[in-house]
Amino acid sequence: MSRLKTTFDRLKQAGKTGLVPYITAGDPSRETVVALMHGLVQNGADVLELGVPFSDPMADGPVIQRSSERALTRHVTLHDCLDWVAEFRKTDATTPVVLMGYANPVERFGVDAFVKAAKQSGVDGTIIVDYPPEECEEFSGLLRAADIDPIFLLAPTSTDQRMKDVARLGSGYLYYVSLRGVTGAGHLDPTAVAQRVDHIRSFTSMPIGVGFGISDAASAVAVASTADAVVIGSALIRLMEDAQKNAQDPIQKAGEFMAGIRKALDAMPATQEKA
Repeated sequence: MSRLKTTFDRLKQAGKTGLVPYITAGDPSRETVVALMHGLVQNGADVLELGVPFSDPMADGPVIQRSSERALTRHVTLHDCLDWVAEFRKTDATTPVVLMGYANPVERFGVDAFVKAAKQSGVDGTIIVDYPPEECEEFSGLLRAADIDPIFLLAPTSTDQRMKDVARLGSGYLYYVSLRGVTGAGHLDPTAVAQRVDHIRSFTSMPIGVGFGISDAASAVAVASTADAVVIGSALIRLMEDAQKNAQDPIQKAGEFMAGIRKALDAMPATQEKA
């Protein structure tokens, strides 16, 4: 059983909503990546999404774009990301780690070589933003053969056919983008999210994580009654960015932020089935 399935089964049994922080590898520094990953887990993260820096992150808003640019100035590569996952695995054998990024670094690495290296490093899933499911049959097969979950995005504009494709090719969890546009943009509409998530559930029994519009404990709680997990990226990166500007410890601030959201989610009544 994959670490993602084990994690989501545990959350479902406990009636809890998963907490999934996104960080960009190499930001706020190369030296603190693994410590930041452990710190997020210690403060309530159930799954980690580790962003692979890329020069043209088309789905990301300005906050994550800045973090990617900073990481690239530090010469962070896909090889570095895999090395950091392997380092994290030395002392955490249970928390799933998902690499999130774009096709170009994977193709430069070599698809077969990437899948093999990801497996050896302890990666549990991938979200490749510009690999749509209809062009991803072979890549998904390679990942699944290596017990790595191919995770796909669905948006408010996704068609029913896209949902069927994602249900057929994906595993681990499904990432629902709650807003039109890029990460960190717009205003979250929990009612619209709930309606859309309910519709997606008619196509799949996979857990559904919701992201792109969650910035604090209130917005996390607002979608937690329907989502199996909430994904937080831009708000977390902005907080660490501000901490550095104010000569504060970004890892400590990130941990405090996660702990607050974890506390708010755990204060919700336990439910065995999402509405």
